[in-house]
Amino acid sequence: MAIIIRVPSEGASEEWAIIELQGDIKSHTDSNFEGKYIGDLHFTKSGTPLLIIGHHLMYGKEAKLEKPFALLQKKRKEDNTEYLVKSIIRNKIIFKTRPKPIVGKHN
Repeated sequence: MAIIIRVPSEGASEEWAIIELQGDIKSHTDSNFEGKYIGDLHFTKSGTPLLIIGHHLMYGKEAKLEKPFALLQKKRKEDNTEYLVKSIIRNKIIFKTRPKPIVGKHN
């Protein structure tokens, strides 16, 4: 069976990155996070990644992947399967420090 991989000829595609977390994310209600909102990713003025999950704040750093990943989209045709390259992922954002609680001011 032939596996066809096509690279779009439209030029540069969107740039993607992988987010790497050290530890687990747990929820009191759901065990499956697929398709769910988890948090917000921001960057400081100096370019430091900042991840906010609930009432927790984490600072991260950007790094290059040792081996890039390809983001593929699977397309099924009548008699074969074809993969379209959506993007090449070359970077990751690493969050390996403990989250800091976000505490508001009390009046």
